[in-house]
Amino acid sequence: MVLYLKDLNLYNFKNYEDLKLEFSAGINCFLGDNGSGKTNLLDAVFYLSMSKSYFNSIDNQNIRHGEEMFVVQGNFETADKKHHVLCGVQTGQKKTFKLDKKIYERISDHIGKFPVVMIAPNDIALIYEGSEERRKFFDSLISQIDNPYLLDLMQYNHYLKQRNTLLKQFAEHNRIDRDLLAAYDEPILRLGAKIFARRQTFMLEFQPIFQGHYETISQYKEQTQLVYDSDCAVAEFSEVFRQNTNKDLALQRTTLGVHRDDFEFKIDNYSLKKFGSQGQQKSFLIALKLAHFEIVRQNKNLKPILLLDDIFDKLDEKRMSCLMQMVADHTFGQIFVTDARPERTQQIFAQIEGDKKFFNLQNGQIRNE
Repeated sequence: MVLYLKDLNLYNFKNYEDLKLEFSAGINCFLGDNGSGKTNLLDAVFYLSMSKSYFNSIDNQNIRHGEEMFVVQGNFETADKKHHVLCGVQTGQKKTFKLDKKIYERISDHIGKFPVVMIAPNDIALIYEGSEERRKFFDSLISQIDNPYLLDLMQYNHYLKQRNTLLKQFAEHNRIDRDLLAAYDEPILRLGAKIFARRQTFMLEFQPIFQGHYETISQYKEQTQLVYDSDCAVAEFSEVFRQNTNKDLALQRTTLGVHRDDFEFKIDNYSLKKFGSQGQQKSFLIALKLAHFEIVRQNKNLKPILLLDDIFDKLDEKRMSCLMQMVADHTFGQIFVTDARPERTQQIFAQIEGDKKFFNLQNGQIRNE
């Protein structure tokens, strides 16, 4: 089943004062100079799916300069249903998120209803930044196919934050209440065990799909490994966690648990970050995103919307050819693409059959369509 965003309305979102667009169910291209707002449109689509920005997690910073609020809304369609989604953010107030005019009690319930996959230049942070970036990637992916996992993760982070606050208070007041601390240990250990088990089973499902895509892109030149590394993998972790309390008290933070998990990226058993070439790193990232698309499609029986930000400048001809062949084979559903060179985009997509629409942007406005 194909997911389709029919239209998008923006009000004071980033550089857009007031904009209304209607889309093709196939390929949609946002064309214009750098700084014209192409990527902001992709981010608006991402907001409607994930209830937050892909590029800036602070909602208020996505309000148009000099204004007090923004609204992003659009209509999604599948084979048999239509849904209206609205996100509103006003300075000093709680974010509003609605599905078919009904406000969510928990915005997290929206995650996974209209899945998207973004491929963007800043994805390189998955390789070069710390473990938090990789956890965020896999947590976001799992959450789109398993909402109870997201709820467990949110609860875990809530108890973790409270436990860390307690550890700091003990240091400030030079007083320790071990019984009070133990009251937080139980939910952290219980929820952590569930999160660890889900990540383990997910990696067993994800890894072969990822490796298949990497082999196709790289033409079987090397072997890849995704290694899930967790404190919780040790025997009797709960006992180890409790024995670590004195260290936690000294450092004023919880030093063991799934919040420290990492996902190591390797090629031929060597670190991708340290030893991978630029081409290998690009292939690895694309394979991750294509596996993301495939695993969501399998679990939801729904093709996610694919968002491609500035990829024509970032990928070499071989990798672009592989990706465009998948587009030509109708592997994907609805696609949104940004490019600063309109003639290049039109030439690439002229060779691909299907419904297409091109939007030329200039200073937050559609110059022509």
